[in-house]
Amino acid sequence: MSSAAIKENKMGTKPVGSLLLTMSVPMMLSMLVQALYNVVDSIFVARISETQLELTAVSAAFPIQNLMIAFGTGIGVGVTTLISKSLGEKNPKRASRAAAQGLMLELVCSLIFVLIGLFGARPFMESQTDETYIIERGVEYLSICCVFSFGLFIQIAFEKLLQSTGKMIQSMAAQAVGAIINIILDPILIFGFLGIPAMGIKGAAVATVIGQMCSALCAALFHFTANKELRIKLPDFKLHKKLIIKILIVGLPSVIMVAIGSIMNYFMNSILFSVKNGVVATTVFGIYYKLQSFLIMPVIGLNNGMVPIIAYNYGARSKERIIKTIRLSVITAVSIMLIGILVFQLGADLLLSMFRAEGLTLTMGRTALRLISLNFIFAGFCIVISSVFQALGNGLFSMIVSFVRQLVVLIPTAYLFARFGQVWQIWLSFPIAECFSVVLCTVLFIYIYNRLIKPLEQEPTKDGMLRALKEKLDEGKLTPEEYDRQRAAIIDDL
Repeated sequence: MSSAAIKENKMGTKPVGSLLLTMSVPMMLSMLVQALYNVVDSIFVARISETQLELTAVSAAFPIQNLMIAFGTGIGVGVTTLISKSLGEKNPKRASRAAAQGLMLELVCSLIFVLIGLFGARPFMESQTDETYIIERGVEYLSICCVFSFGLFIQIAFEKLLQSTGKMIQSMAAQAVGAIINIILDPILIFGFLGIPAMGIKGAAVATVIGQMCSALCAALFHFTANKELRIKLPDFKLHKKLIIKILIVGLPSVIMVAIGSIMNYFMNSILFSVKNGVVATTVFGIYYKLQSFLIMPVIGLNNGMVPIIAYNYGARSKERIIKTIRLSVITAVSIMLIGILVFQLGADLLLSMFRAEGLTLTMGRTALRLISLNFIFAGFCIVISSVFQALGNGLFSMIVSFVRQLVVLIPTAYLFARFGQVWQIWLSFPIAECFSVVLCTVLFIYIYNRLIKPLEQEPTKDGMLRALKEKLDEGKLTPEEYDRQRAAIIDDL
């Protein structure tokens, strides 16, 4: 690929506002489809039986599912960051090699979870509860999801390659195809339509893995046909230890950060199972986690669009574009979460009715949604800033924030409330933990800003100055005559 083609990469030239919009909106829509799939999946599962124990089983299995996503997306973040930074530094050869190493790492992760599905599903379920029916249904569901997890990991790998070069429409399309197929197959396989026997909770799992495989196929096709900036060749699959180390330095903290969420989920389920009406409390917590994905997933989509922009412009030493991207992302994320607070506070009963919540489940669920959603006030800011750390190659900070919020504050607080208080007090542990998180995020961002972002202005480059000048012209802040005069001055001085 010619250097001219690299130089015209839109992540370094297009106005930040419209760039973030075009990069993020497709991903946000895609994530909304994913969130819809998660909720619809649980809505169908909740209708398998009157007891709703299948929904409780899915909630208990969720930590392992989340762990799969943690490994897949964590490695993907490391690959995306390295590719975007390499392209910003005009090094397409390293970018293509990084892509190949990332694909290999994703396949290794898939093999790990095949083993977990074969040998670890039952011990995992038994460690949370002694309810035999919940254990059996959870093992059925989890085993299928893990053994056929290769679809998920291949899907994530190619989607991250598309995102790293700004191909967000294609990435969105691949995710949407899998999610839509999943939603269509859920009722067919769970309840038995079109001549297919009813499979119950197994049908939900089969629909999930088929959807993931379809997404993987679409993402791979889009990459090989549209991703012109990454030409992966067979020699690129030769083991490159230095590149793998760089991917893991950024990616592993992201893996750990999301894995911490799985650990939190596991301990929270265990805490809730231990209290009075524990099965109902665990079911309510599972419902909350599905519903909050309608807010968290779009913010994650926003971050998926933001990360390559920041990584690219950090490689290109464009401080102004980095700051603009962060500011706009925070404003957008906080706005989404504020809307979420209103919906959870005013529409709790309507949300719960989608899962056939009645009696104690409805009463407990109403309290849970209204109390837990208070953490949304700060969550948008914290999610974006954590992704900024990753984009700048400091995934360790993201991991620290997640660890402190969920394991140092949230779980101990929930345990104390469960032991000495009442169930409704357990839900307060979420907003309490988020207060600690926002303080820690702010302190770490100030450190990162002073160490990495602020120094960029002290060593201006010709390319960076010319990009900033072109952006001002595009935004109407300069006339063509002023632009030509200042451009000539920059070229002469440098």
